[in-house]
Amino acid sequence: MTPEDLDALHAALITRPGFEGVKRDALAPMPQKGLAHDHIAIRGTGALLRVPRQSQFGLPARENLAYQIAGFTRAAAGGHAPRLHGAIEPSQSVPMGAVIVDHIEGRAAALPRDLPAIADCLASIHRLPLPGPSDRAPLAWHDDPIAGTLAFIEDQAPYLEAATGDAAARRMIEEEIVWARSFAADSAGRDQPITLVATDTHPGNYVIDRRGRAFIVDLEKALYGAPAIDLAHASLYTSTTWDIESGVEIAAADVADFYRHYLGAIPPALAHALEPWLMPLRRLTWLRSTTWSAKWRVESKKGKLKAKHAAAATEDWSAENRDAALIAHVEARTGDYLSAATVERIRAEWREPGGLASLLPG
Repeated sequence: MTPEDLDALHAALITRPGFEGVKRDALAPMPQKGLAHDHIAIRGTGALLRVPRQSQFGLPARENLAYQIAGFTRAAAGGHAPRLHGAIEPSQSVPMGAVIVDHIEGRAAALPRDLPAIADCLASIHRLPLPGPSDRAPLAWHDDPIAGTLAFIEDQAPYLEAATGDAAARRMIEEEIVWARSFAADSAGRDQPITLVATDTHPGNYVIDRRGRAFIVDLEKALYGAPAIDLAHASLYTSTTWDIESGVEIAAADVADFYRHYLGAIPPALAHALEPWLMPLRRLTWLRSTTWSAKWRVESKKGKLKAKHAAAATEDWSAENRDAALIAHVEARTGDYLSAATVERIRAEWREPGGLASLLPG
């Protein structure tokens, strides 16, 4: 983020209630970790600016901002997400706008030690009461979360051929897509739990405070869908090895303990209803992440989107949006995720006797 970008943010920030007296030098950019946002601490206020570079749902800038406001507001009711303090509307000088939220002081998640805290965080969101039909917007509601996830996979799968020359990996991924289509067809119309979910729940999206409580700090993709997908995305290899600070492969026994801790933190009826969906939705979530890796490897080669404040869709994975070190890290991670050795190792969770599937309820 350039000094001119920070000047524009400051000029907009001091028009917001409660931030009129903030000095320009109070804005402190935080290290780049993710692909979709910048984070700017506002020293002396206990708040930070979360500044989108794009919408991962492809929304226009104003709709994306409204979506994030709703996601933070609703998840914060569980006590494990930052509270919202306001927002800056998109403009030519601040193209995607920004939300102003609590600056959660703490450290990156350490795995597997902090998996129980992450489970408690997710349980706090999944336990929240569901809104009636008239109160759901602007967040998406997936009546059929499996079909919704399959739609993401189908959208991303065409990138596989261009993204990797590993024919064995492509063959195995394509076999899993065939399974996913069959599973979606067989599951259509079956009742399954629907809750508020965070969606982007990989371990890099949590801050652990001094009491050991986990806070999820990325709620751009919150929606009403399958809680089992949140659990999978928090603990799959493609998630636990993603983050620069907290990336590590975790053992199957630790993953199983994570699931058991979570199931003990939610109402028994919800836990019982979730059990049959845990492993199939883990498999589906891995496919979503892996095909996204293919999409990123292709889309990141494009130039960045211009005039985002007025664009009809603001999804933008261009490598020009981030620094070279972060892009190199993502290149390495996505290359690993699309390799035959990694795909085969992950499939062993549900294909091999004694794999993770044998350790999970349901």
